[in-house]
Amino acid sequence: MKRREFLGKTIVGSAGIAIGTSGLLMSSCKGANDKIVLALIGAGGRGVPTIINCCRVNTGVEIKTICDVDDNRSSAAAAEVEKQLGYKPATSRYMKEIMDDRDIDAVWIATPDHWHALATIWACQAGKDVYVEKTPSLCIWEGRKMIEAAKRHKQIIQAGYQNRSGAYIAKARDFIQSGKLGQVIHIRIFNLLPGTKWMPEPDSDAPSTIDWNEWLGPAPSRPYNRGAQTGWYYYYAYNPGALNDAGHQLDLIRMLMGNPGHPKSVYGWGGNFVFNSERETPESQAITYDFEKFTVTVDSCNATNYMAKASQEIRMDPTKFPEWKTNADKVEIYGTEAMMFMGRTGGGWQVYGPGEQMIALEGGIHPDAEHQKNFIECLRNRKQPNSDMEQAHMSAALVHFGNIAYRSGNKQLLIDSQKEQFIGDDVANKFLKTDYRDNYIVPEKV
Repeated sequence: MKRREFLGKTIVGSAGIAIGTSGLLMSSCKGANDKIVLALIGAGGRGVPTIINCCRVNTGVEIKTICDVDDNRSSAAAAEVEKQLGYKPATSRYMKEIMDDRDIDAVWIATPDHWHALATIWACQAGKDVYVEKTPSLCIWEGRKMIEAAKRHKQIIQAGYQNRSGAYIAKARDFIQSGKLGQVIHIRIFNLLPGTKWMPEPDSDAPSTIDWNEWLGPAPSRPYNRGAQTGWYYYYAYNPGALNDAGHQLDLIRMLMGNPGHPKSVYGWGGNFVFNSERETPESQAITYDFEKFTVTVDSCNATNYMAKASQEIRMDPTKFPEWKTNADKVEIYGTEAMMFMGRTGGGWQVYGPGEQMIALEGGIHPDAEHQKNFIECLRNRKQPNSDMEQAHMSAALVHFGNIAYRSGNKQLLIDSQKEQFIGDDVANKFLKTDYRDNYIVPEKV
């Protein structure tokens, strides 16, 4: 009997899930030859190629359904799957249909960020495992609810922090922890990307091909706006802004430093001072985290057009390294004896000592395929994946802490790590949890 047949719960409308005998639900292991059936939720430029590649690098994995509120996206994605994998999946506008389908073992969530938590929780309640892209949550409170849902319903959640599956990053961690850099005292994260002036578009009628209400989901109600749909990363209601991208580096350095807990404090500054864009999320941000024995800074900007991420050629060739001076998303790790340049999702690392002498290096490639293999392996053996929800939440919290410091007045905030709250700052604490629309509420009890 398939494990889906043990479900004692059903979806009740697009609003949520009525939980029946979820306490009795036990996820069974699947053997190496058992087929794993996936559904994609969010058929954009990230979700489509990654789920297709997941089917390529793993055996016995197929895509049954593509779910997107935009019919044009879902039909294009289904056509691309047919072109690449030789079969055409079904399409749907509504997550309810995905959660109701007992043939689907796991969902691949690549929606805008405001849907990540609720979609993940619904999937766990429906007995489905989850791959969810970064940033996994839109606020601190959501991350905790996602952890609780995974534990209660005994489901696997792999977050899209791919560096956790990078062999070259694991070697960098071992190098640092061996003491060869000396004592690490400071880490610099760069997120210096190109940018242009961004202005909002006027509201209009939604195209007939889009269910705008479902696109909004948990987010506040507003008229259809093409600028919001295509530029959702400029609105805090849908995305953490530019720090969303820096989340990869923040997760990477947590892995390198042995997965420390929350920092003691965060200082944040930001604003739209270059193009004077009318975006909610700032063009420029500078964040400082106090981890007591070392500090971490993030320099983020959408105006440095001479900086660039490592090319795909470099990221997929272990013999090549970025030009560090103009590498847009590098990490610099400063020890008392030497310092390390680190590439994100490919690019390897190099260590320099006194006199600019290179004393160690390691090539590395983008670990997307390894991350996808790890996810499917964990669906079969029920072990925790490389980027489990506990560690993903801790890394996502750094993104949220930095944004809250900016949004509450460009100031320093002291953090109560046990309560996951700010000490003595009611304004900042209001940002720990977002508001939800009726029928799309992330529940207190998951």
